Amino acid sequence: MRRCGWMIAACAMPLLAVAAPLPRFPPGAVWNQDVSRAPLAPNSASMVAALQGLGGWGNGDLFQIDFSMYVLHAQPGAPTLPVAGEGSGPDCDSGFAFPLPPGGALEGESGYQCASGGDCHLLVVQGTTLYESYATDVTPTAIDTECALRWDLTKRYPRNGRGEQCTSADAAGFPIAPLLFNADEVAAAMAVEGDIGHAIRFILPNARIADDRYVHPATHGTRVTSGPQTSVPYGVRMRLRADFDTSGYNAAAKVLLRTMQRYGIVLADGGNIALTGESDRYTTAKWAALGIDEQVFVDGTPAPRVTDFEVVETGPRHVVTYDCVRNPEDFLFIDGYDY
Repeated sequence: MRRCGWMIAACAMPLLAVAAPLPRFPPGAVWNQDVSRAPLAPNSASMVAALQGLGGWGNGDLFQIDFSMYVLHAQPGAPTLPVAGEGSGPDCDSGFAFPLPPGGALEGESGYQCASGGDCHLLVVQGTTLYESYATDVTPTAIDTECALRWDLTKRYPRNGRGEQCTSADAAGFPIAPLLFNADEVAAAMAVEGDIGHAIRFILPNARIADDRYVHPATHGTRVTSGPQTSVPYGVRMRLRADFDTSGYNAAAKVLLRTMQRYGIVLADGGNIALTGESDRYTTAKWAALGIDEQVFVDGTPAPRVTDFEVVETGPRHVVTYDCVRNPEDFLFIDGYDY
């Protein structure tokens, strides 16, 4: 039997390419809470108007989907490499081994090398631990990254997540993989005309995000944002209006629209493509078979605009300081989201 290393795609150890659900936090976690009847922020209408006035969604105000991320599932005993080059300070974790399932890939890449110069996120689930990293490149001896961290999927994190002013592999301090959507969960929800049961990650151009502010459930923002304070801040949770006409969409797109009405979308990072779904490289269901592509919401009638959303109240704005104070690993959860 051949010895299986991380650089070998065909070997005795099973490849990553197996169908597995996206990681999910326990019931009651903020991401899984139905906000369809949650109160709106007092300035919801003015924030939405300000964002639309700044140009709405990115890329010419198009509600597009980016399918470049992979969520990898590591079997017990999968190869690992130590983390090297992680950012300084308490935001990121260090001194641990990152699992690397054979046959996996970084965001936007065909393998574990960051050749394109993109964000190159690495998202791996092993057991009840979610490993995530940003600006990653895998060398023969280490995971070279700007920030690597672990999420405990058995915990309901408090309203300030891993800690106030703390970032993650996503600028807002969010987990990434549990806020994506993939073809398998959409296909399952289609069978019962349901939804995917959790909020969805979205992004906006930096110039349209309120400068130097964030709201929970975000725990971090960036000083590269430059939008006026009248616009939406990092962490904002927007809910598709209940009266939005979904009749022009196929069954799979309706699953995502229902999800946005019940669980909302949360502002996680800066960029131009509004929504982030998982590539179907490793899923059983395929996007093309479901009638979903990058343009499904652009081509639909009507195309969702910023003005078709409203802002859910999640608490006051926080000024960005970058002074991360991590919560202890044995924190006691206090539910601050009484929806």
